[in-house]
Amino acid sequence: MRVTQELKELLQLPDFRKLFAVRLVSQAGDGLFEVGLATLFFFSPERASTATGVASAFAVLLLPFTVVGPWAGVLLDRWRRRQVLAFGNLLRVVITLVIGLLLLTRGVGPAVYVLALLDLSVNRFLLSALSAGLPRVVHGRLLLTANSVTPTLGAVAAGVGAALGFALGLALEPGRTKDAWVLAVAAAVFGVAAALATRMGRDLLGPDALADARQLRRALSSLAHGLVDGARHLVARRTPAWALGVMAAHRFLYGVTFIALILISRNLLADPADSAAGLAMFAVALGASAAGFVLAVVVTPIFSLSTGPHLWITICMAVAAVSQAVLTVSVSRVAVIIGATGLGLAAQGAKIAVDTIVQRDTADDFRGRAFALYDVLYNGAFVAAAALAAFTLPDTRRSAWLFGALALAYLVAGFVYLAGSRRGVVVVA
Repeated sequence: MRVTQELKELLQLPDFRKLFAVRLVSQAGDGLFEVGLATLFFFSPERASTATGVASAFAVLLLPFTVVGPWAGVLLDRWRRRQVLAFGNLLRVVITLVIGLLLLTRGVGPAVYVLALLDLSVNRFLLSALSAGLPRVVHGRLLLTANSVTPTLGAVAAGVGAALGFALGLALEPGRTKDAWVLAVAAAVFGVAAALATRMGRDLLGPDALADARQLRRALSSLAHGLVDGARHLVARRTPAWALGVMAAHRFLYGVTFIALILISRNLLADPADSAAGLAMFAVALGASAAGFVLAVVVTPIFSLSTGPHLWITICMAVAAVSQAVLTVSVSRVAVIIGATGLGLAAQGAKIAVDTIVQRDTADDFRGRAFALYDVLYNGAFVAAAALAAFTLPDTRRSAWLFGALALAYLVAGFVYLAGSRRGVVVVA
């Protein structure tokens, strides 16, 4: 298969292997860390059985990431990205160990929540650095495959880490000590990722133009101006701006469906009083979505070569529309699995194409800000979806009209994007 062959070619690139190893290990640690948050925010017996509760939890989790994004962009365009990966993972080691210590000595409190949000915010920063650095180690036709493989296998690595976290939770005695041990293992994995990052050359991942302390202070003080410049650059290049726009629309619609799946898993397909059964059902839905992600890795490099990335994004939006149409008919287990698989395929297939367009058509000096804006739109759209879900999603029953509206919105967004991206597209220098 083409994907297998090109993956072999990618793995023959020494610098790609080093960057890829950092992603896999770092995201495995993130899976360990996040598995506890999923239980805490969404499937503990006393939490998040209503649309408002789930939406509020997502807002708390994602708003800080949206704030971090712009600062990340300025730094990633002025700091060595290899250093960001090394020291960022070391920072996560410290934060994670402090959280574990607080759990042992004081239990769950405001400080734990604040530090958890800070830890996850650092992770978003690292993912932006990984994406911004990828074109420095992969070029030409292999970049599309790299964009297919790296985030998807990174997600698989996060899943492996999450599974390890669940296994540790089952093997250890319940209580604070168990949570602290899981966090300690996550911290150790972050330490390994930091060590792996040091195998790369200091300047390998760019950027070409570095800043001294004075220049950096000036850049941070003029953050808004820098982001405006970045946005203007993307608009001038046209294709990255359209790609970010359609991804924001998709993320907004995806967010509504994701929150609906939590409520369906917990309140319709399981006894609302049995949070463990709800978590198990939601895990099945996530597994189906992950299968769609993997399928996207296989089909995207094959079909997008003949369709082009713009038409492929539109096709993915149409697949997402079909996944919502399935849920207008039924929210049985089979329907949820089919819908989740289709939505996972559409989400990852579109993201691969969008990542490639943004990387390919954005100048290196602006690439960090491009992915920072990407991050802001990505998380901000989900927060907006959470706000909509809080007012529109029923807690304990199916809403066929809402899934129908989502299906129509996916189709409209896809065709608007196709029309706009093909009209006078010019990549300027």
